[in-house]
Order: sequence, then structure tokens, then C-alpha cells
Amino acid sequence: MIRVQQQDFDVGAEIAKLKAGRRDIGAIVAFVGTVRDQAGAVDEMTLEHYPGMTEAELQRIEAEARSRWPMQDCLIVHRTGTLRPGDNIVLVLTASEHREAAFRAAEFLMDYLKTRAPFWKRESGPQGSRWVEADARDEVTTTRWDKPKHAAE
Repeated sequence: MIRVQQQDFDVGAEIAKLKAGRRDIGAIVAFVGTVRDQAGAVDEMTLEHYPGMTEAELQRIEAEARSRWPMQDCLIVHRTGTLRPGDNIVLVLTASEHREAAFRAAEFLMDYLKTRAPFWKRESGPQGSRWVEADARDEVTTTRWDKPKHAAE
């Protein structure tokens, strides 16, 4: 499931919804990304996206993860709008029978969200505003998934 939204999310409530009535889930991995303030340089971050294109890409990324690992369920929630340091930005939940598949799928999803999802970030602080550029390290990290599909153990 994919959601792009402005409002905050409740991690505990999202996990409870994901596993409600399910008895086939043995592991749930949660990743929560938050706005960080690097040495007082960020007062707020504004996230923009292209509606329709963003959701389609998130669905493609999720489908790729599901094709690589046996997951019972998955949730990606990404916020847009103006956020402040400490605010939640992204939630990725992966649920599987076994922990390795849940961990690997969550890592894959975050790596691809960082490098492939069409979001634009602008940070504002005492020094003014700037668009956040892609980090070459993220692209390098993503190459680890170029190998043949990973099997869950």
C-alpha cells in the first residue's frame, strides 16, 4: 500500500492496522525517516512531488520488492509539504514470515525511495533556502541491488 500525504502518521497505529487479523506474519520491520537539523542549519524542509507520477513510481518500487522477497504486506507513507526538524517524513513497513525478508525488503525500499522516487526537497534556515541535491553515496548504495534477486532464508 502506498500513501503520499501532508498529515503526520502514527507508527504504532499503522503497524496495528497492518497486522490486524493476520496470523501469518512473523516479522515486521519499520523504518521512520525524520527531518534532521544539521548544526542549526535547517528550520524547515519543504517536500514537493508530482502527483500521479510519484505514486506510480512508489508502486513500481513496491512491486519490485514484492517480487524479490516473500512479504505478507508492505506500507509506504511519504509526507509532503513543509516540515520542521523532528517531524516524520517517511514510513516503510514490511511484513513477512521471517525477519530476513522483512529487513532486506525494507532496506531495498528505502534505498530506492532515496534514489528513484520523484520528491524534491528544499531546506530553509538562517543561511537561506536551498534545494537538496541527490547524494552520490545513495546511488552507490543502490547498486547492491543490481545483483540477482535475493532469496529469503
